Amino acid sequence: MSTLTFLGAVGEVTGSRYLIEVDGTNPDTFDDEEGARGGSAASHRLLLECGIHQGGSDAERVNAEPFGRLVETLDEVVISHAHLDHCGLLPKLVREGYRGPIHCTLGSKALLEITLKDAAFIMAKDVEWENRWRNRAGKPRIQPLYDIDDVDRTLDLCQTHHFGQPATLAGGVKLVYHDAGHILGSAIVELAIPSGGRTRRLVFSGDLGNPESALMKDPESQRDADLVLLESTYGDRDHRPLKETIEEFAQILEEAFEEGGNVLIPAFAIGRTQEILYHLSMLYHQGRLRQQRIFLDSPMAIRVTELYERRRSTLDPADLHALNVAAHGDPEQYLPGLRLTRSVEESMAINRIRGGAIIIAGAGMCNGGRILHHFLYNLERSSTRVVIVGFQAADTNGRRLVDGAGHLKVLGKDLNVRAHVHTIGGFSAHAGQADLIAWAGAFRGRPRFYLVHGEPGAQRALQKALAITGIDAEIPVYRQRIEL
Repeated sequence: MSTLTFLGAVGEVTGSRYLIEVDGTNPDTFDDEEGARGGSAASHRLLLECGIHQGGSDAERVNAEPFGRLVETLDEVVISHAHLDHCGLLPKLVREGYRGPIHCTLGSKALLEITLKDAAFIMAKDVEWENRWRNRAGKPRIQPLYDIDDVDRTLDLCQTHHFGQPATLAGGVKLVYHDAGHILGSAIVELAIPSGGRTRRLVFSGDLGNPESALMKDPESQRDADLVLLESTYGDRDHRPLKETIEEFAQILEEAFEEGGNVLIPAFAIGRTQEILYHLSMLYHQGRLRQQRIFLDSPMAIRVTELYERRRSTLDPADLHALNVAAHGDPEQYLPGLRLTRSVEESMAINRIRGGAIIIAGAGMCNGGRILHHFLYNLERSSTRVVIVGFQAADTNGRRLVDGAGHLKVLGKDLNVRAHVHTIGGFSAHAGQADLIAWAGAFRGRPRFYLVHGEPGAQRALQKALAITGIDAEIPVYRQRIEL
């Protein structure tokens, strides 16, 4: 029998990784330390996702663990989309010797070039600073998980596929991608896997999009599966309706303007930033945006926004039509007050400007990036608004703000949080609980469901809600191995 082993995104949102072994092998030969099989090897091994862990006290250690013999025995890799928690360790896999194909959609390949190079750049800078301290302290130097050369080798291995285009992988596995509606190129992964003389159909939801999100099309429903891996990031709640969300956002912007304060929006560079810019544009054309200065202060988010513009044909035509009509067909009028700050000098200059600006700056969970420098200048001002528009993993600065922290240590300084912190879940690019249940309910028959990509409370809530509809779902544990 073919098997699947859960190697990540179990009991947490990040670190996605699942090992599929076609035709199975002796379970007694499982190497617990290295995550590979010794002894009598399976016919073929596929890795579904290769994500980085974000947040949590053990993330740095877990990310640094070597892949071991998995690198030598792995045949192919399949990626659902280009968020780092799904793909961020690909260059490390390649650095350690993997040279097989990496399957993804066309949109994901374009984003991978941006996200992985940005990650490598940030790692290099972080390691440079760390090694300066280590040199002074007489401690051994450290190396980054990977560098730009590793990223280039990774991109060379990518094989791209259109939605709905079947592809044959190692061991006779058939791969088909379906639109997940989450970010550009995001996919639901369908794998038809030979197992025990039959074909078993595994469907991995990836990250399902929020049907109310602007720009992206709705996630495609799936009908047939023997086993479903279902994300559960927001398994414990529904998002606020988009209309109410926009009204809340507009009110926050108005209050900040009246008090002369800046609005800080931690930027999730892929997807969320582009959605926020869309809604700011629509508010502007409705005469409801009084701020005249909007800064997109994230080089990565700028590159992604430009990519979205080039890939307009893959986005939701209804939303693009509405924006085009509002701006009278002139792209320069979509959001006239928008300023793209690419350089460090341009970013620093923002904090010399008096209040009344909207600053969208990386990174989304506030654990690094330019948003921290804007915190230094704005977080202790009661006129400031911090608008959280995406999921904040445990032990991140963003999560501390959401949980009401009165103090925040930023770049070595202990800041009093006097700014108003607003969490606007309606802008989420993830499906809410009701959306997840509806997507799961579209399957015919009784496939086996496993809940992944969620914190324990969210997973238990979704498990209970699914049970009410007659769907029994299991919550897997790390390294659990199941037969297909």
